[in-house]
Amino acid sequence: MSWTYLTALLVSTAGMATIDARHQLFLWRAPRRALLVVLVGTAYFLAWDAAGIVTGLFRHLDSRFATGLLLAPHMPVEEIVFLVFLSYLTMVLLMAAGRALGRTQRPGPGTATSAPPRTPGRSGGAEAQGRTDGGRT
Repeated sequence: MSWTYLTALLVSTAGMATIDARHQLFLWRAPRRALLVVLVGTAYFLAWDAAGIVTGLFRHLDSRFATGLLLAPHMPVEEIVFLVFLSYLTMVLLMAAGRALGRTQRPGPGTATSAPPRTPGRSGGAEAQGRTDGGRT
């Protein structure tokens, strides 16, 4: 029995949480909503895993890096931790990408949680050119 894989997952999750806390991307931005999203994502992937186990597509093989603790047949404890990490990582990356692309803003006093909607006419269309005929000549 080894705790290597489980420890790696927990350290990775802690690192992700540190980045999240520093930049207020997901969990530290809206904790209740974030926990619900991670819970739903994890439940979805657990159902996916259960379907794979029932159909024989997924099976647990002993590993020298895993604890060997099973929560159900072919369902190691590390799988649950991995699915939580996967859901959390996905949302942190999604929120970071949104911020990098200017689609979301850093929360703070008086700031909106998303970028303002685009106003008509900024695309260089008829309105931007001062034309009122809709671009017809």
